[in-house]
Amino acid sequence: MIKKEYFTLSGSKGRAMLADLTYDEAFKDAPLVIFAHGFKGFKDWGTHNLVANYFAENGYRFLKFNFSHNGTTPDKPLDFTDLIAFADNTFTMELDDLNTVVDFACNGSAIPRANGVYLIGHSMGGGISIIKAAEDRRIKKLITMAAVSSFYNLWPKAAEEQWKLQGIMYVTNSRTNQQMPLKTTILYDLDKHPSRLNILAKAAEITQPWLIVHGDEDKTVPLKQAKQLKKAQPKAELLIIKGGDHTFGGSHPYAANTLPAGIQEFCLQSVLFLNR
Repeated sequence: MIKKEYFTLSGSKGRAMLADLTYDEAFKDAPLVIFAHGFKGFKDWGTHNLVANYFAENGYRFLKFNFSHNGTTPDKPLDFTDLIAFADNTFTMELDDLNTVVDFACNGSAIPRANGVYLIGHSMGGGISIIKAAEDRRIKKLITMAAVSSFYNLWPKAAEEQWKLQGIMYVTNSRTNQQMPLKTTILYDLDKHPSRLNILAKAAEITQPWLIVHGDEDKTVPLKQAKQLKKAQPKAELLIIKGGDHTFGGSHPYAANTLPAGIQEFCLQSVLFLNR
C-alpha cells in the first residue's frame, strides 16, 4: 500500500519548509530519492505527486519539499502568497535548504535512516542539485531534468543593469499572471560566490553516476544547456525526450490520474538508471 507522511523542516532564516515522503509499505528498506523543484515551482505542482507514486510503486521512497523561500507558505502550499520571501531568495539559501533535507534524510530522526540518497532536480533545482552532488558524497546518484547550465540563464542579461539600478526586478508567472519580485540579492549572490555557483564547473567535478534528461522542444531551458552539461561532464548519460517540453507534458493543475507520455518516459528511464 502506498503511504504518505508529512514533515515540516526549518529552512533558511528559520522559515518553514513543508516536505512529504511517499513510499510503499511492501518495500521496507527502499532507497531514498530526494526531489528538488524549480524556479516558480513547488513540491505539489502538477504531476509531482504522480511521479512520487511511480517511484514508490517501483521500490523507492520519494521525498519532496518546498524550498524555504519559494513563495509558498505552510498554510498556502499551492499558491505564491509570500512574494516578500520569494524576493529574498538566493541560490546559496537553496543549497542550505537542500542540505537540511539531506541531513534530515540521513540522520534517521523521523524517517528510516538513508545510507546515502539519490537526488533529482528540475530546472533551477537541477542546477542546485548539480552543485550539491559535487559537494556532498552522501549523494550516490544524480538525475537532472531540464536543468539550467547557468543561473544567469534564468533572466535576460540585458535586464541586469536596470535591475541593479532599481534594486528589484519583476518576472511574470505565466500561469498565475503574478509579477514576482526578485531583489538584486540573488544577483549579488552570484557575484559573491562565483566558483561555488558555477554550474558547469561543478558539473565537471561530479564523480557519481549522473543521468541528464532534457526535452528537445524545451522553450524555457533550451536543449543546448543539457549538451553543455554533458560536455562539462562526459561521463554523464544524456537522455533526450522526443517532443518533450520543459515539464515533459506536465501542467498545473493536473487532473488526470495517469502520467503524460514524456514524464512516463522520464520515470521509466530514471528507475532503470537507479536500479543499475
